[in-house]
Amino acid sequence: MFVLCCCAALSFNIARNPYYRESYKFAASHSLDGYCPPSYDKLRTTLLQQERAHVETLLDRTKSVWPEKGVTICSDGWTDVQRRPLINFIAVCETSPMFLRAINASGEEKTKDYIAEKLVAVVEEIGPKNVVQIITDNAANCKGAGLIIQQKYDNIFWTPCVVHTLNLALKNICAAKLPRTEEEDIVYDELHWITLVAGDASMIKNYIMNHGMRLSMFNEFSKLKLLAVAETRFASVIVMLKRFLMVKRALQSMVISDAWETYREDNSGLARHVREKILCERWWENVGYIVDFTDPIYEMLRVADTDKPCLHLIYEMWDTMIENVKKVIYTKEKKQDDEQSTFFSIVLDIYWLTAGQKATLHFIVLHILLIQGKHSIVHSTKSD
Repeated sequence: MFVLCCCAALSFNIARNPYYRESYKFAASHSLDGYCPPSYDKLRTTLLQQERAHVETLLDRTKSVWPEKGVTICSDGWTDVQRRPLINFIAVCETSPMFLRAINASGEEKTKDYIAEKLVAVVEEIGPKNVVQIITDNAANCKGAGLIIQQKYDNIFWTPCVVHTLNLALKNICAAKLPRTEEEDIVYDELHWITLVAGDASMIKNYIMNHGMRLSMFNEFSKLKLLAVAETRFASVIVMLKRFLMVKRALQSMVISDAWETYREDNSGLARHVREKILCERWWENVGYIVDFTDPIYEMLRVADTDKPCLHLIYEMWDTMIENVKKVIYTKEKKQDDEQSTFFSIVLDIYWLTAGQKATLHFIVLHILLIQGKHSIVHSTKSD
């Protein structure tokens, strides 16, 4: 086995493959005198065709429940290792998700019309009567494509991805945009401090991680690592701040240690600034506050970002999430429930605007009813 992996450039992970292990068990428990393994040509032709036919037979079981239970079409874009922009299409129903196709969008402008054209092709392949809704991210072109689908098919709704919506709202809260209107000026004043705290945390992380001596010094005081969280990851800012709270004592011990005092570098001003931030309790209070009031959002994002069915929980979870966010903010501001909080109002407005108002959640409830077989509800609601 070792020689095979080396000669054929196979990953050692093949040893974990259940089919590989089953093949060895079968060979060990049966007499295979005179057996010759399939040739290269047979593997790539006859056996491949047979396996495809077998997979199609297995998929027929999934497809058979589509007319009764309905189908949700999920679409998302990503970039492969060759930097090609791909668009995936997956059919999801009560039994299991099924990959339909991936389109190479190289050289194409991903406008709402282009995306809608590809979605229509998938809908027609599945059958318009079998499709309940289309789920994409909340980008403007995807939203436009979803509205085109809704206009073309009376029984199909477009719903933005809950996880993407939550993540987009978190980004809008943690990275306040420069104001262009008087209204945006109020929002900026209320949220700008979060942007500053997140920027300081990112600066401290980079200052430590981008230098071997400083990183080695930090590792002496902490068993946990500072996370280099990619911006494309959901809730990247919150993940980073959560880790900062976990290594708070290690960071403080590091900057008051003799090793830090004796360490010399060219930019002593930046080193002093990092030390001041790490030892500033007010700054840590702000970090803790950001983590606390976003924690209900982060937890809902984690629940929604799984392979487990949770659609039936989203509506109630959304209301509970808003209530928990309000509780943290009002406790911090020492306000009563009947009092007005500008900060909470802005956070709430960001979420409703990002989610496309409560209609989005209404569509989710309709989808749940459709899954239960109550197709007539959507038709009557759509016609109204």
